[in-house]
Amino acid sequence: MEPHISIITIATDDLDRAVRFYEAMGLTRHAGITDGVAFFQMGGVILGLFPRASAEEDSGIAFTGAPSAVYLAYNTRSDAEVDEVLAMAQEAGGRIVKPAGRAFWGGWYGYFADADGHVWEVAHNPAFPIAEDGTISLPG
Repeated sequence: MEPHISIITIATDDLDRAVRFYEAMGLTRHAGITDGVAFFQMGGVILGLFPRASAEEDSGIAFTGAPSAVYLAYNTRSDAEVDEVLAMAQEAGGRIVKPAGRAFWGGWYGYFADADGHVWEVAHNPAFPIAEDGTISLPG
């Protein structure tokens, strides 16, 4: 068995608002599964949006009012693409948490929060190559 992540699900306070945000970020919602959930293909991983109340009921976990300490990462192929993604997030209704800048490890990165406050890092790290199909690899 090879360890992998298949789906990342975000519990959201307002499913329609979250869908609009991610569609404005350029994602396309899967048209076949839309009843109380939203799915988006992102390379080899699926992003799922699930209403917070439904996620609490389904998991048996009572989420606090704040997003978890987990944050997501969107790696790019260039510094300019980092800037483009951050601008797109802001235009879509997100909030820039940390403007793009040079990282101590030499890359270019910044952070945004989506409409529910979930944090995404957007980074260009030349040491982490991104294949044509969007998969990313750790350096050799």
